[in-house]
Amino acid sequence: FDPQEPNDFFENNMSMRTPVEGTVARGYLDNDNELFYGKKDNGEFVDKVSNIMDIDELFILRGEERYNIYCSVCHGYTGDGNGLVAQNDEYPLIPTSIHSNTLDDKVDGYFFDVISNGVRNMPGYSHQIDIKDRWAIVSYIRALRLTRENK
Repeated sequence: FDPQEPNDFFENNMSMRTPVEGTVARGYLDNDNELFYGKKDNGEFVDKVSNIMDIDELFILRGEERYNIYCSVCHGYTGDGNGLVAQNDEYPLIPTSIHSNTLDDKVDGYFFDVISNGVRNMPGYSHQIDIKDRWAIVSYIRALRLTRENK
């Protein structure tokens, strides 16, 4: 059947069926709190991405690519909070700089949570950005922050 095509076999004439209650589609079982939510079992944020998955140069480059697509519009390519949205006079709030001192004590799980669920005026991106790509963005944010440390 094509999507939403009628089906005379069923009483409601729908070809699309409701999933069986209690089932989970393959690849969507989110029973790993650290990976899926950025939190340990005790509810605290995960300290580092590297505690969850392997990080290499390609992973960070993937994070840069995803950051440039989803984050740079507000936060800017360098993370200063001066992206195109912030440059628009109609936008009343300046996005947080990735280099802000207020983020110095934040762990990687916090950044993952903000990307996933949003904070203040920033929307959540969990419906747009794949889980591993969100973690890749976090690793790239860490790399961006390193460009300003000790200067």
